[in-house]
Amino acid sequence: MAVEVVVFDIGETLIDETHAWELAAETVGKPAFTVMGVLGGLAARGEHHTRVWEILDVPPPRAQFAVGDFYDDALPCLKRLRESYRVGAVGNTGVETEALLAPLVDFVGSSMRWGIEKPSPAFFERLAAEAGAPPEKIAYVGDRVDNDIVPVLEAGMVAVHIRRGPWGHLHAPPDAAIRIRSLDELPAALP
Repeated sequence: MAVEVVVFDIGETLIDETHAWELAAETVGKPAFTVMGVLGGLAARGEHHTRVWEILDVPPPRAQFAVGDFYDDALPCLKRLRESYRVGAVGNTGVETEALLAPLVDFVGSSMRWGIEKPSPAFFERLAAEAGAPPEKIAYVGDRVDNDIVPVLEAGMVAVHIRRGPWGHLHAPPDAAIRIRSLDELPAALP
């Protein structure tokens, strides 16, 4: 069955989080290298990224993304896909990220507004409802195997793993996932 809706994870799929993590480190008064190192260790151990603040014993700052944080291939891909598919952007983010993405896609969602986080099955049920399509007609593109790929496959959707960001490089996706290295490859990879 052909895909009709393409939904994107946000951090490290559409948006390069480097600047946001550097700002967060500055906000909490820690060196960026320390924050990034702890973050990498958490990724390698398969732990939740928000533990970085617990380990560093500081209150968590709010993540902030800007238009300049998009990967170079993100905006052209969104534009191209919107010519043939319904396109969404939904991730474990705050509500403010929805405002950044809303003009670029057909629908947005955030774990903060929905009150559920990936990898919960309820998150992907809500995603399907927002997409207005049965799961088998939805492709979800993400970098994290634990949050984006395995639960997407379990929900009956098409999983597309992009190999970038810490998680995208450290964790190997299952064979059932489509694998890409750039969003430039995505349109041709979709069933």
